[in-house]
Amino acid sequence: MTTSLLTDHYELTMVRAAIHSGVHNRHSVFEMFARRLPEGRRYGIVAGAGRLLEALDEFRFSDDDIDFLRRAGIADDALSEWLANYRFAGSIWGYPDGEAYFPNSPILIVEGTFAETVVIETLALSIYNYDCAVASAASRMTSMAKGRPCIEMGSRRTSEWSAVGAARAAYIAGFASTSNLQAGARYGIPTAGTAAHSFVLLYDTERAAFEAQLATLGDDTTLLVDTYDVEKAVRTGVELTNGRLGAVRIDSGDLAESAVNVRRLLDSLGASKTRIIVTSDLDEYQIAALRGAPVDGFGVGTSLVTGSGAPTCAFVYKLVARAASDDPQAPLEPVAKLSTGKTSVGGRKYALRRIDGRGRATAEVIGVGSPPEDAKGRPLLVQLVDHGQVVGREPLSEARARHTASVAELPMVAQKMSRGEPAIETIFLGGTGE
Repeated sequence: MTTSLLTDHYELTMVRAAIHSGVHNRHSVFEMFARRLPEGRRYGIVAGAGRLLEALDEFRFSDDDIDFLRRAGIADDALSEWLANYRFAGSIWGYPDGEAYFPNSPILIVEGTFAETVVIETLALSIYNYDCAVASAASRMTSMAKGRPCIEMGSRRTSEWSAVGAARAAYIAGFASTSNLQAGARYGIPTAGTAAHSFVLLYDTERAAFEAQLATLGDDTTLLVDTYDVEKAVRTGVELTNGRLGAVRIDSGDLAESAVNVRRLLDSLGASKTRIIVTSDLDEYQIAALRGAPVDGFGVGTSLVTGSGAPTCAFVYKLVARAASDDPQAPLEPVAKLSTGKTSVGGRKYALRRIDGRGRATAEVIGVGSPPEDAKGRPLLVQLVDHGQVVGREPLSEARARHTASVAELPMVAQKMSRGEPAIETIFLGGTGE
């Protein structure tokens, strides 16, 4: 299955009109950015680059795709011929997965002909808006967990393929594992999962359910202990494993109080190494509230896959430069919207992160053209595609390490859960030009 129809109708309307007016091959530069962060967020995390590169590989218009477009009156002969031969041959630069971003960060720059660059707009926005929303929420959750593992468990709370993207984004932002098997198979993310309340209810007694699970999965499994009576369930699990039970999961009630009581009970029974995992519609605020409780891990579902209240990053994809003519040597000219409340800055951008002597980020520096010779800061844009050839693929381990390093260099205010301004300011500077 191709990804070419995962797009909006108006992308092809524009290409069709551009072909007929003869400007579809005009050299153009598009930029993706967010004018602001979601309310209350101090930073965002990029997580869409790898998935966009995957999707570009499959962005081909098949005979069936073109037949549908012709029957629907969307494509005429000229557009159909162009679509049949479409292969993205432009170049793309972007913030790599795991990098922090801020308002107006040019997280994606796409350069090529107008037609080939505009037609991937919806694809790019749909991937980045969702994946970055999940990664940004996940980063706050892992920061609040303070080194304790977080498990992604949101597959049943979003659409089937979004769940795979969410698992990947969460893993980049520090989650330890996912419940989603497709994400495990496709991306090599560790998977985790034991049993639900329905499994306990299947048996005549809770003890029988635990015996079946332990016989199959071994003493290191995690038993769900709040189907009936938590204390009784914990005692049963410890007894059946002679104190070697791997973990218990609590999924209801006052999690902090329950964790304290269960830890005390486990220790009194000689099961001091048995871990306590908590679930139940957790978000970053609840995880922060549980930092003082004897909790060893967090399972997060709904809040994670919905961006914890910010399910999109409000990214836009805007034309910022175009050639003055169809001449391949024609210079690029900046272009920009002047719409009220939706203005943009024309010109191809560079981006640097200014770092102080203590290794802390102090500003996001963005300019038009090339950075001045005396510009200081860590370069943020890397090349992802070079004239149609993907050059920016990387293992998820690199994106995870980048996330850790990028968040670590932010000022301490970035970890605040209260509403406030972005952790660092965005500064626009001039450049030397193209």
